[in-house]
Amino acid sequence: MRGSVGNTDFEWYRFLLERQRQSIAENRTGLEEINFWKPSGGAFSALVPGEPFFFKLKAPHNVIVGFGFFARYVVIPDWRAWELFGQANGNPTEESLRRRTAEYRVRNGGDPHGPIGCILLSQPVFFEKERWIAQPSDWSPNIVTTKGYDLSSGEGHRLWDECMAEARLTVTPQLLDRPARYGEPILVKPRLGQGTFRAVVTDVYGACAVTGEHSLPVLEAAHIKPFAKDGPNDIRNGILLRSDVHRLFDHGYVTITPDHEFRVSGRLREDWENGVAYYAMRDRQVNVPSAPDLRPSAELLQWHNENVFLR
Repeated sequence: MRGSVGNTDFEWYRFLLERQRQSIAENRTGLEEINFWKPSGGAFSALVPGEPFFFKLKAPHNVIVGFGFFARYVVIPDWRAWELFGQANGNPTEESLRRRTAEYRVRNGGDPHGPIGCILLSQPVFFEKERWIAQPSDWSPNIVTTKGYDLSSGEGHRLWDECMAEARLTVTPQLLDRPARYGEPILVKPRLGQGTFRAVVTDVYGACAVTGEHSLPVLEAAHIKPFAKDGPNDIRNGILLRSDVHRLFDHGYVTITPDHEFRVSGRLREDWENGVAYYAMRDRQVNVPSAPDLRPSAELLQWHNENVFLR
């Protein structure tokens, strides 16, 4: 298994460390998810979901101060990043996030209003100053962004062992759901938080599954089985819908069958004396991802048909 070490700055680390302290003080296990943002878009293919991403402070510190498990990489506008993750972006306000990303882009000769790259991380852990870990001995000051490491040997293995040991002194062992120190690195499916779930569903679908609308401001990631009813933050429990269709879906006026057909309840007309635009889409085959492991679960769609859809 591989891991990746990424440069970050002290303010991002300090802000998220304080949020972790607050979470633990409130008897929670720590942070659920964060966004390690890149000020410009571009590609990121260094990791697969479940592999660790380590946070390295830039000079003059030059130390490892925490890590998280890679869930997804997306390129989105800064306002969308704030909408999905809020302070989990490592910034106290939306304005401060926009200002900082714009400053970095301008410094690098880019568009101050361009999209940002978002390395979405699950189960992050941040170390207190007395628990900082030495950076890899082969780290070069010429590395601007990230460097990959084999976690089964050399500096990669040392980094993995020391970070896992420190993490268990910082948060409860159950949070990490990982083997004990000196165990072989094991790839496991990262737990998605609400923001990452919404980002992943949006990225996978790209447009409303029912209407084909692809204007980002009106698209919402819907849970088929609500999170409040123990529905998981899993791609197979999600479907991308236009905001009005999402509200109708949540209230049971529309549903999607296990065969991916759009259904509209007669109650929409009875209750509101309207719904012509939605009845025109009745029995339409909705668009779902081609990969079986990304399509909505037939069992969860059946649950929605039986428990939410109004007859």
